[in-house]
Amino acid sequence: MTGSVRPTVPKDFAIEAAENEGMPSLPACEDISPPMAEPGPRRRTLRLGRQDEAALTRKPLIMGKTQMVSPKERHALKHLRSRLAILAGVAASIAFPVLAQDGTGAVPENAEARSYSGGWDCDLGYRVDGAMCVAMDVPDNAYATGRSYGLGWACRHGYEEVEGTSCAAIPVPENAFLRSSGYDWQCDRGYRQDREACIPIVLPENAYLTEESSGTGWACERGSKALTDACVPIAVPENGYLTNSDYGVEWACERGFFEIDGRCDPVALPANAFLNHDASGPGWRCERGFAALDDACVAIDLPTNAHLDRSGNSWRCDRSFQLSDGECVLGR
Repeated sequence: MTGSVRPTVPKDFAIEAAENEGMPSLPACEDISPPMAEPGPRRRTLRLGRQDEAALTRKPLIMGKTQMVSPKERHALKHLRSRLAILAGVAASIAFPVLAQDGTGAVPENAEARSYSGGWDCDLGYRVDGAMCVAMDVPDNAYATGRSYGLGWACRHGYEEVEGTSCAAIPVPENAFLRSSGYDWQCDRGYRQDREACIPIVLPENAYLTEESSGTGWACERGSKALTDACVPIAVPENGYLTNSDYGVEWACERGFFEIDGRCDPVALPANAFLNHDASGPGWRCERGFAALDDACVAIDLPTNAHLDRSGNSWRCDRSFQLSDGECVLGR
């Protein structure tokens, strides 16, 4: 190997790649003669400004060799890095006002620091605008809500929002009053709503005012029924009574009587029977141990191995026995 002086390159982060791995390498030195063609491993050193740039600019191994990047490729990588730096700066500038809108940073004028956590909140009547608190334009008959969303204000009781710019009084017609909710009105007692007005209720005879806002506004007294715009008396027969039902039967017969042709006739109660207000029956029922036969109650003749059923007005065979020709015989 002949000795000569090799030009030195400014030292930085060195990236070394061996063409023949596993072979011994020469020690690194700055002032040595250029290598001559001879057997053994050859080393080439790539010195770049930054280690990450060297990693990006080094091409992959092709057929066991490492290729150096060209000046054109190095220029493209530098251009790409510059663009990434610009994008990072833009992202940071965008993020700053977002943090300010969340109430972070220095406390501006017309704001107070939060006592429960970091940051600040605008005073009532102000809202966040970037890193400042600006006064809101609260219309007449409205109040500031202190909320960071929406209009930031709401109309007072008895007023309604108009196109998100003002608050107008809710129109209440004559003979009406504003509901407690503050969003609607209701007619006074003795009046009923007809579209956007309250008109007097014409109360017929034998009627009284109701609290219902719909309908006629009145109802008939006990003993009368509504017919068109009047209350007519209900004809209750002797031994009958009013049911107080708004629908269906208006009257019914007293106990011991049954309805027939619009009147209440007495129930003919046979011996060994008791009154029973069953709409489908005769108005009476036989005592236990008796069965109904026409208009009378006759005693039940229990056969052997039989017993009265749950009603007490009929019978059935005992367990393990079955009915045969009117008798209870043992089942086989």
